[in-house]
Amino acid sequence: MMGRYVARRLLQMIPVFLGTTLLIFLMVHILPGDPIRAMFGDKGADPAQLASLREKFGLDQPLYMQYFDYMKKLFQLNFGETFGGRPVWDEMTAAFPVTIRLTIVALVIELLVGLSLGAWAGLKVGKAPDTGVLLFTLIVISVPVFIMGYLARYVFADTLGWVAPNVDDSMDITQLLLPGFVLAMLSMAYVARLTRTTFAENLRADYMRTALAKGLPRRRIVGVHLLRNSLIPVVTFIGTDIGGFIGGAVVTEGIFNVQGVGNLLFRALQQREGSTIVGIVTVFVLIILVINLIVDLLYAVLDPRIRYA
Repeated sequence: MMGRYVARRLLQMIPVFLGTTLLIFLMVHILPGDPIRAMFGDKGADPAQLASLREKFGLDQPLYMQYFDYMKKLFQLNFGETFGGRPVWDEMTAAFPVTIRLTIVALVIELLVGLSLGAWAGLKVGKAPDTGVLLFTLIVISVPVFIMGYLARYVFADTLGWVAPNVDDSMDITQLLLPGFVLAMLSMAYVARLTRTTFAENLRADYMRTALAKGLPRRRIVGVHLLRNSLIPVVTFIGTDIGGFIGGAVVTEGIFNVQGVGNLLFRALQQREGSTIVGIVTVFVLIILVINLIVDLLYAVLDPRIRYA
């Protein structure tokens, strides 16, 4: 049963993947302006040189041919070249590990702080801790990420000097703590609110009254029965939020000079490097599709009543 479900989901990923890559490819390549001419800035370039570069990067072909050639190379793990002549694959393999480490730091912070605050507020509904958590999360949700990032950098790096303002070594996890915290702030607030709501609802459920009537220890009731059932919507949110982390990395990596995929994507957008943009987004799409599948499979682990048809 589970095997058929996974096979069906994998088959469903194919049209989603093709449709998404086509959409991104079209969006990038129909933007106004000539990216080849923009490489030379105000200096201008010889028309023959421009024509040669367009031919080199396939920009002289019709759009459907460009997409067909791109997909053909993609299945060979060939993402093309940047305008500087460096393979896009090499650029991504250098940048993605940095963003993955930053995302893991942010995810750990989101789970530890968000679940803790949400559980605390959910167990104290209507009391001071609940009001404090709701007020704190409302403030976090209301402040844009880039303002939060610059504020955190000013306070903790420039004023207090607790951390360096820029990330010089991405292998040093301590240098990723502040950008990871900024990246996690918005999601952490939503996780706290979602956990608080599910805790408050499940506290009134029949199975909780039954567990209390049986005389089970409070630690077991909260830590096993209540937490496990309350995690289902949180897991769903976290699964869909991975894409938000990657998108937020564009801003966060720019503020803290993290040389990850967000920085790479920002530079590619500035220079209109279509191969780099489409390559990064293609990998994003694959990551999000796989994570969504894993999240769906986790439902059965958290709730044995769920069965896959």
